[in-house]
Amino acid sequence: MQELSLIQQLSVMLLPLIFAVTVHEAAHGWVADKLGDPTARELGRITFNPIPHIDLIGTILLPLGLYTLSTLMGGMGFLFGYAKPVPVNAARLHRPRRDMALVAVAGPGANLVMALLWAGVVALAPYIGSQLPGPGVFLMQAGAFGVLINLFLMVLNLLPIPPLDGSRVVTSLLPLSLAQRYARLEPWGLVILLALLLSGWLGSALVPLVFSLYKLLLGVALL
Repeated sequence: MQELSLIQQLSVMLLPLIFAVTVHEAAHGWVADKLGDPTARELGRITFNPIPHIDLIGTILLPLGLYTLSTLMGGMGFLFGYAKPVPVNAARLHRPRRDMALVAVAGPGANLVMALLWAGVVALAPYIGSQLPGPGVFLMQAGAFGVLINLFLMVLNLLPIPPLDGSRVVTSLLPLSLAQRYARLEPWGLVILLALLLSGWLGSALVPLVFSLYKLLLGVALL
């Protein structure tokens, strides 16, 4: 998207990013509700409307700031964000340990579904662009970014680092005594994540996988 201005790039990325993080959270709440915990439904958090899920810092200011700063510094543009976590009361679930794993997997699963839907937008964009060039370009750019950001969030959230979704799955699989010890890492999860990011390990581990999946989906979409 280098041919676009900074404002144009942000406008293309904003909608896919907002839905990537908010539908992810709504999926957690929807599955929790189906498994016996109506907390998210009672709070109005099971909705595709992004407004109840938006966190001013995580959904708007952080991604806009990161992307603007990284672009102005001459980089290719780094974008990351998050929504308000959906509250889940494990005590209200039918089978708490198993169900917490299912609730956790629902978020990355939603990102996979959205990546496939955005790939469909990419597939349609050339046909729309043949009649309406401007909207066609916008849909191609937004669709490609929608695929990328959803694949990134899916893979990132499956890492077994508390409080990411992958850690909830690991907790449900461990014996109770080990699960309790593992859960004690959660207050340090953000520190661990930042350390992995700054060391370059996180990027070297995630980027090749994410871009391989990205190229695969876009290749199929553009057949």
